[in-house]
Amino acid sequence: MKLNVKRTILVGFAFLAISAFWQMYDNKIPLILQYTFGLNETVTGMIMSADNVLALFLLPLFGGLSDKCHAKMGKRKPFILVGTLLAVAFMIGLPIIDNLAAGSINNATLLITFIGVLCLTLVSMGIFRSPAVALMPDVTPKPLRSKGNAVINLMGAIGGVLFLIVNTVIYSGSKPDETHVDYLPIFIIVAGIMLLALFIIMFFVNEPKLAAEQAEYEAAHPEEQLTEMDETKKKAIIPKPVKKSLIFLLLSVAFWYIGYNAVTTWFSVYATSQWGMTDGGASLCLTIATAGAIASYIPAGVIAGKIGRAKTIKIGAAVLAASFGVAFGYTLFANSFSPALYAVFILVGISWALINVNSLPMVVEMCSGGDIGKFTGYYYAFSMAAQVITPILAGTLYGVNPKTLFIYAAIAVLISFTTMLFVKHGDSRFEAKKGIEAFDIDD
Repeated sequence: MKLNVKRTILVGFAFLAISAFWQMYDNKIPLILQYTFGLNETVTGMIMSADNVLALFLLPLFGGLSDKCHAKMGKRKPFILVGTLLAVAFMIGLPIIDNLAAGSINNATLLITFIGVLCLTLVSMGIFRSPAVALMPDVTPKPLRSKGNAVINLMGAIGGVLFLIVNTVIYSGSKPDETHVDYLPIFIIVAGIMLLALFIIMFFVNEPKLAAEQAEYEAAHPEEQLTEMDETKKKAIIPKPVKKSLIFLLLSVAFWYIGYNAVTTWFSVYATSQWGMTDGGASLCLTIATAGAIASYIPAGVIAGKIGRAKTIKIGAAVLAASFGVAFGYTLFANSFSPALYAVFILVGISWALINVNSLPMVVEMCSGGDIGKFTGYYYAFSMAAQVITPILAGTLYGVNPKTLFIYAAIAVLISFTTMLFVKHGDSRFEAKKGIEAFDIDD
């Protein structure tokens, strides 16, 4: 059994588009809210958490709706098509409103307009996020989903890196705390990336054919299913031990996102205000972290095949917590950035890859094939719930003392390591291919 890498890469273009958008969202929206509209850290954090509040309802909703969709083009593609087009249309309005507000004396009306358009953009992203991510497990056998998730995470990382590289080049000399910055060019570029990814998904991924092939595989391998069938209600049920593991796994997801998202949300503000870095310099740190993740995505899937997903995740959580702890220790003794911290950012990327590659496959491992969209929605609902809390809480603590950022993140990730100790299901071990065989592509 081997992963169809070519097919998984094509499916992964949806994740590339999503990641490019969220990298831009986390990087630019806090800067606009603080420097154009003059909002403080707590209010900025509350607005930044709006996407996560919406996601609590939208991701399980549209994930479940896509499970029940019977469109000719497939279950997921209608949601990807509509959601992407709406998101692109609305997101272009954000930097336009920002530019208008920069030249306005009274921008209260423009702030309300900005928040309204931002909400419409976030709703549009919510329409297709769960269906897009559910495409990979839809078409990938359970034992290969860690490798499949490694590939789509690699595609997502490429989307994030595309943004970070372009952002570093365009805004290498800009300091948003000193003068207004026009973000329209970077929004247009990300919109172009999203439309290109949509084109590839719509014309090169034959979802109905691939889903039919996966259904045949599952029918031939009933021993891989952790769920059981309730014959009276004709639906899958989850045994109690599996449900317990699922709950602790989802709690782990929440806690490591609480820690990680605190840093991704507030790092650009911290770096520019506390270390005197440019916007481009702050992006370079995140680019290096993403590069560490990119280099680790494929190995993370292979490692999980050797030692199991749960153990791989626990190693990643331990390293991530330690990395944030080292960063906190550095802030206690230094008030400027040191290139030595690049090593810490590389470790952050590597550890995040070990976690991220294997967590979603563990969740969908515990469901039946017909519930993949719904369980994908559960995964993202818990990650989004965490990100409802963390921008506000981390922002409030940041306002009291900016040095709390990294220790806050370290403690949250350490808690996720603890909850992972109670996860006993969702693992799938198989003998990973070595050398060039790991990159075999099925046609």
